[in-house]
Amino acid sequence: MKSLCTHTFIWLLLSLVALSIPGMAQTSLAQPEQTDPPAYSTLADILENEQTRTALIEDLRALAAQQAGRQAETGQAVPPEQPEKLSLTRRMAEMVSQVAGDAGSRVERIAGNIRGILTGAGTARAIDLQEAAQAAANLGIVIAAVVAAFLIFRGLARPAFSRLSTWSLHGGGKSALLRVAAAVVLAASVDALLVFLAYVSGNIIATLAIGETGTLSTHIALFLNAFMIIELLKAGIRMLFSTKYEGLRLLPFSTEEAAYWNRFLARLAGFLGYGMLLAAPLIKASLSNALGQAAGLAFMLLAFLYATAVMLRNRVKVREAIRAKAQKASMGTSQVLLRMLARCWHVLAIAYFLVVLVITLARPDDALPFVMLATLKTIIYIGLGLLASGILSQLIGRRITLSSDLNRRVPLLEKRLNAYVPMSLKIARLVILITVIMFTLHAWGLFNLPAWYVSQPGRKLIGTLISLALILIVALAIWVTLASLIEHRLSPDTGSGEPTARSKTLLSLFRNALAITIATITFMIVLSEIGINIGPLIAGAGVLGLAIGFGAQKLVQDIITGVFIQVENAMNTGDVVTAGGITGVAEKLSIRSVSLRDLSGVYHLIPFSSVDTVSNFTRDFSYHLGTYGIAYREDIDEAISQLRAAFDELCTDEEHKDNILEPMEIHGVTALGSSSVDLRVRIKTKPGAQWALGRAYNRLVKKHFDAAGIEIPFPHTTLYFGQDKDGSAPPAHVRMLGTEPEPS
Repeated sequence: MKSLCTHTFIWLLLSLVALSIPGMAQTSLAQPEQTDPPAYSTLADILENEQTRTALIEDLRALAAQQAGRQAETGQAVPPEQPEKLSLTRRMAEMVSQVAGDAGSRVERIAGNIRGILTGAGTARAIDLQEAAQAAANLGIVIAAVVAAFLIFRGLARPAFSRLSTWSLHGGGKSALLRVAAAVVLAASVDALLVFLAYVSGNIIATLAIGETGTLSTHIALFLNAFMIIELLKAGIRMLFSTKYEGLRLLPFSTEEAAYWNRFLARLAGFLGYGMLLAAPLIKASLSNALGQAAGLAFMLLAFLYATAVMLRNRVKVREAIRAKAQKASMGTSQVLLRMLARCWHVLAIAYFLVVLVITLARPDDALPFVMLATLKTIIYIGLGLLASGILSQLIGRRITLSSDLNRRVPLLEKRLNAYVPMSLKIARLVILITVIMFTLHAWGLFNLPAWYVSQPGRKLIGTLISLALILIVALAIWVTLASLIEHRLSPDTGSGEPTARSKTLLSLFRNALAITIATITFMIVLSEIGINIGPLIAGAGVLGLAIGFGAQKLVQDIITGVFIQVENAMNTGDVVTAGGITGVAEKLSIRSVSLRDLSGVYHLIPFSSVDTVSNFTRDFSYHLGTYGIAYREDIDEAISQLRAAFDELCTDEEHKDNILEPMEIHGVTALGSSSVDLRVRIKTKPGAQWALGRAYNRLVKKHFDAAGIEIPFPHTTLYFGQDKDGSAPPAHVRMLGTEPEPS
């Protein structure tokens, strides 16, 4: 409970500080343009009443003492400080203090005036009953005419609203939100037009039927102005909570909930608007200034109490609804903000109404029109922001689906685009949020948007943001285009067919280098655009690169050697090579190293600086080189004939015949060995097929030699039984299996 009270007090204080500034700013801006004659009657009432006259004298003396104190501190006359030369913190503090002081003095003067009237010391204007009755009758006629005209116009426009709602509900797909937006904008325009027509009708009736010589009385003008402001505010509320037409409702509420909140806000706007803009001024003009101020204060207090009661009664229900909305949000930031809003929404709402009450006390003459207009603008800006965010979600928030043919040609394009969409949507929503905040601050007088926009800092900031957006869009477009072209070349389903190993290796390296280059250049351009001098940065990067070059010579050697190996096309992914004394399949090539997997499955990472020679077994074509030995007693020509027969049979094998590129070469007798006559043959094959084809050919040679009775020499074992001293060999005693030894 203590924590809740603390948070409530902080929110109230912050809201008071934030929303009291526009009231003071509006006052300071409005004073130089005031051209109305001074309110002599009001001044006379103040001077005539003893309490108000005393309060006025005390205020003037306090101001004089404050100015004298400032002169004594500085030793000279201190001119009034210009607001634009003060810091924002000090201006806010002074404005809050001034509003609080004005509100306190206003309440004190109202209480003094009422005491004066009750004790007879005050002065109340004499009321002419006949004139008052005539004025009341005229006002009643105008009110009835305006209300009747407004109801008639809305009745005539009901079919148009119904058609717009039906048209909005029938939209589907990506155009659903666009149809709702268009329908709501059209309905709001029609609603505002009906309010204006009713206002014009009231003016015409009041001028022609009641006014004298084309003029309007004060009370009728007050009513017409109040009607225009309040009904426009209600039109803005209906744009959010349309009760009769579901298709014209911007907020995702049920019909029952929309009716409840629309009724609450309409009642509050009507009670407060007509009370402050019509009833209180009439009482002030007809009876007494003190009674008018007291009536205005009563209206504000009643409205504040009513709004606070409604907020507290619905705080749990609205909190749960906001939490449910947060769970459905797709962005983490939205979820966090909605959860924070769910906890303190009622505190913010009560703080808003409290600030309106304080501003009205400080500025009873023009506070309510200003607050209502600012509130209406805020509702419109927030509604437009939500609408724009929803439209963006409908257009680009869904997954992008490309055609099957395009996916076949550029396999990663769809995945890449869908990866960029969420980030683009977040940036767009951030821009919308900042824009809504700026317009809202301008509506409340906290920020002069047009003046900032035409100022040099404003133009510079907007230009920089636009330049940055264009730079990032162009860089992203270049990357997506070039990466898609590379993927198009790498895809085997394109018109160019299966890419070569060299193409795969070089294009993959080029894609990585391209990504690094584009990112680096874009980063440098962005830094230059936001005003950072990149000259020292580039010089520092050069010095750092030089230092790294000296300290990492091995790495530099790896990179340089790798570049030349790739340029000379020494190896590609999938080739069988010998590099650094290791033979295996090249699985991966980078700018610094090559990864080999040998016949045993061992993975070797070899830096290019360790590679002196690259032996590629799969470049363009290969050879099976076979040497076959026969016995010395065999016929060489017969053996060569059997080798040809084995090759002919190999050419008919379905598995291997397509791998043979040329007829077999027979090199003849290559050596007369210690135990065999060696014959050599060579078969030209496709790259990498020499091992499998060689194994198949060896099998056929063995079969053909066996069929022809050609001996393939193999190691023989000779038994040595020793010899006598005379050089004769001793007899070898051999026992035949299955026979008994002779008796000795």
